[in-house]
Amino acid sequence: MSVAEYFSSMEYGPAPEDDQPARAWLAQHDASFGHFIGGGWREPGSGERFESREPATGELLAQIAQGDAADIDAAVAAARAAQPGWLALGGAGRARHLYALARMVQRHSRLFAVLEALDNGKPIRETRDIDVPLVARHFLHHAGWAQLQDSEFADFAPLGVVGQIVPWNFPLLMLAWKIAPAIATGNCVVLKPAEYTPLTALLFAELAHRAGLPAGVLNVVTGDGRTGAALVEHPEVDKLAFTGSTEVGRQIRSITAGSGKSLTLELGGKSPFIVFDDADLDGAVEGVVDAIWFNQGQVCCAGSRLLVQEGIEARFIDKLKRRMETLRVGSSLDKSIDIGAIVDPVQLERIQSLVEAGRREGCAVWQSPGAALPAQGCYYPPTLVTGVAPASMLAQEEIFGPVLVTMSFRTPDEAVALANNTRYGLAASVWSETIGRALDIAPRLACGVVWVNATNLFDAGVGFGGYRESGYGREGGREGIYEYLKPRAWLKLGDRPARAAVTGSPEAPSSVTGTNVTPIDRTAKLFIGGKQVRPDGGYSLPVYGADGGLVGEVSEGNRKDIRNAVEAARGAGKWSQASTHNRAQVLYYLAENLTVRADEFARQLVVRTGVAEAAAHAEVEAAVTRLFTYAAWADKFDGAVHTPPLRGVALAMHEPLGVIGIACPDEAPLLAFVSLVGPALAMGNRVVVLPSEACPLTATDLYQVVETSDVPGGVLNIVTGERAALLPALAKHDDVDALWCFGSAADSALVERASVGNLKRTFVDHGRQFDWFDRSTEGPAWLRQAVQVKNIWIPYGD
Repeated sequence: MSVAEYFSSMEYGPAPEDDQPARAWLAQHDASFGHFIGGGWREPGSGERFESREPATGELLAQIAQGDAADIDAAVAAARAAQPGWLALGGAGRARHLYALARMVQRHSRLFAVLEALDNGKPIRETRDIDVPLVARHFLHHAGWAQLQDSEFADFAPLGVVGQIVPWNFPLLMLAWKIAPAIATGNCVVLKPAEYTPLTALLFAELAHRAGLPAGVLNVVTGDGRTGAALVEHPEVDKLAFTGSTEVGRQIRSITAGSGKSLTLELGGKSPFIVFDDADLDGAVEGVVDAIWFNQGQVCCAGSRLLVQEGIEARFIDKLKRRMETLRVGSSLDKSIDIGAIVDPVQLERIQSLVEAGRREGCAVWQSPGAALPAQGCYYPPTLVTGVAPASMLAQEEIFGPVLVTMSFRTPDEAVALANNTRYGLAASVWSETIGRALDIAPRLACGVVWVNATNLFDAGVGFGGYRESGYGREGGREGIYEYLKPRAWLKLGDRPARAAVTGSPEAPSSVTGTNVTPIDRTAKLFIGGKQVRPDGGYSLPVYGADGGLVGEVSEGNRKDIRNAVEAARGAGKWSQASTHNRAQVLYYLAENLTVRADEFARQLVVRTGVAEAAAHAEVEAAVTRLFTYAAWADKFDGAVHTPPLRGVALAMHEPLGVIGIACPDEAPLLAFVSLVGPALAMGNRVVVLPSEACPLTATDLYQVVETSDVPGGVLNIVTGERAALLPALAKHDDVDALWCFGSAADSALVERASVGNLKRTFVDHGRQFDWFDRSTEGPAWLRQAVQVKNIWIPYGD
């Protein structure tokens, strides 16, 4: 067509990007790549390779090395050897390297953008204008954290060797999200890129080495799932950071259970896009385009569920269909297209099969009649599905393609219920011109990120991550830095000695007399829903003192008692919504009432644990002080206001996890109980506690204090009994949001392995013993375990 004809028809003409520099780089390597280990290229030990193809055409791009256990061994060894020197360089020295990496990305920005578009299939406009600038931003931002590490994180140490597995939808950006905070804080990395899209990771490793990054700090091992499994199972890896499917995330959690590896999981999503009747409808339509058709819908936080208020539904859907008719699908290197290629035929087939399954369920599938797809390559048109029920497969399953399902709602409460009707919890968009309504809805959504009148906003300074089966941990911001650090005091913990069995007989009297011991004919009950209740099974257990004498009996709880306690905790949700001031007052009151009975608790500790009287008084005093400490923190451990590089702010809000199960250790039974329950309650969680198995009566005495301290029913629930029976029931319960376990290494492994059901967060000691009198067992490090961070983005202006 001539220029005159273009002006006459106003049709888009092709605007191809020059890909010769990227092709030249491939040719320099003969279109065949090994692993990048220890600062250089390394051939795969097995000699096996696989093909990387261009999604837009199906043509071969390169032959890629298939990594095996020996290759992972070599990469981990290189990282382990480099880590002491990299740490010794200091934060300021590491910052210089990260600044250099940011400048390196900027210098080669077009090469990265073109290679990413070729390898992934996404439009060059997205890689050029979104992905690559954000990559540079992440290294610049984390260079700043490295510079500040000695002052801001003086009490923290790096973890060591970090294994990182990134997906194919944002290969280069996910690399930056993970590598930047890891190396900034003094760790060294073994990265496994996605099988479909390894090329930009290999280019980055090569250019990073050229930019002066020391050998072994970054190692890249390519391959399929076998390579990832070898990295996950490697005993010398201290942390794993994984972004990918929920199914694989579950496998990783199960494989690493009991290993002591730190774990960050950023998994799937089924994010709601909520449009209220007072929204700017034209703006919201453009938001939908960005939410679901950005990167062909291959985005974990894609706004794939459109929820529209009933009164505007027909008008909004009509506007959306008209906009869909203008979307252009084509080659990833054409700068005038909106939607590129699906990454691989396997993914294309999955999208097609899910949509057809939706048709069979009775859903209405609409695609623009004029949609034109290229003759070759992996393409799928933008698709709108209506007539979708909340329980429909298309409303519940992550499609990971350019497919939008829509439902309507009448009231804000119904919108929240529909939005939260998913096992995922990654992100959400809320569209309303009434900012009060938007900010009322945002905290009620069970997800880690909420965009107000916007979508798919990301920044290195603002944390990103999910709730529930979307995983746990955060990437970006201060909270993302903590994922790669550990308190120095925790690195020095010794193993907990095995507990010697203490036995006796019901007839054996206590060796301590005249100490106001609880009579042995009184059996302590369970404490559930604010009431003392008898156990479901009707059994009790004897409790013996350190000398073998009988000091009392406790109820023997069972699985049904755990279920009742979790139900009571779930029903006490108003505690999470209570003001921080109110929670602080309750904790102050609890501390005051414990003070009144301090002498009694000290006497009982002498009888039950055999400690000296002075030590018993010291433990009670420490428990009282710790309660006062968490009362003080309750209204002070709050969030932050981030200022990302846009006209707006992001509110980082600390939110309670929900229902936390806590298994307490045997040592310091009162102080350990308070040290674990205190931060959980202060942050608004409801708890189900398994007290010390050896000394449970201390906890049952404490619930008498709780009853007089205005703690609402169901906020604190105590179930006594045998740990071997109760802990598995608590760990497997899918209505428990997090589980803390302090005891044997076997208990920690059990908890982590059982958490895969709903991917609950875990906090365990792996059989190491804390000194509960030490300051390292209180404060912000523990409060962070009791919250999750929700970032609410609020752009300014029209």
